[in-house]
Amino acid sequence: MSALWPYATPGIPDRLFQQLPGIPLTKREVRLLVMGYLRLKPDAQLWDIGAGTGTVAIEAALLCPQGKITAVERDEEVAGLIKTNCDRFEVSNVEVISGSAPECLNHIKGEPSCILIEGAPLQATLETAWEKLVVSGRIVVTANNLEALYTASETFAALHIRNIEVAQPVINRLETRGNQRVFASVDPIFIISGDKLE
Repeated sequence: MSALWPYATPGIPDRLFQQLPGIPLTKREVRLLVMGYLRLKPDAQLWDIGAGTGTVAIEAALLCPQGKITAVERDEEVAGLIKTNCDRFEVSNVEVISGSAPECLNHIKGEPSCILIEGAPLQATLETAWEKLVVSGRIVVTANNLEALYTASETFAALHIRNIEVAQPVINRLETRGNQRVFASVDPIFIISGDKLE
């Protein structure tokens, strides 16, 4: 727990994270679903590839204080933003790697028990990440377009990933527009997950 988010549950409001213009942020409602699909244990070793603002990495770090979270982000300025957000939430179990996937994955020490892929060249990153994932580990991919969903589905099948689940949540938020309050849709996203059993 941190002073900024003194709760045992995930679901940090988006506004509490420092942001940069144009840098994606996994919205709170989507983040809650992703955390559920990751099935993190207290000592999880999570790699968050394409970590963006670092929202998932920080939620995971707070939930798994005995775990180690590795946030991979190719842009150095954005990697710096993740570190800033880690400081804001007082988490010390997040390592930020500035590098491009899949190449940089070969230089990360340790064996992840969970991997989240939120960006990067999807097929090559997924194949490399799968090699690094421990047996009985879990992999989750988010896709925001049909091409990414197709690539993830084909690669999951080729890698013989087990217990595959696919969800496409529909999320609406109440927003104020002028003098009216309306429900606005959060950008649609697919969540694809599965297990490594052999």
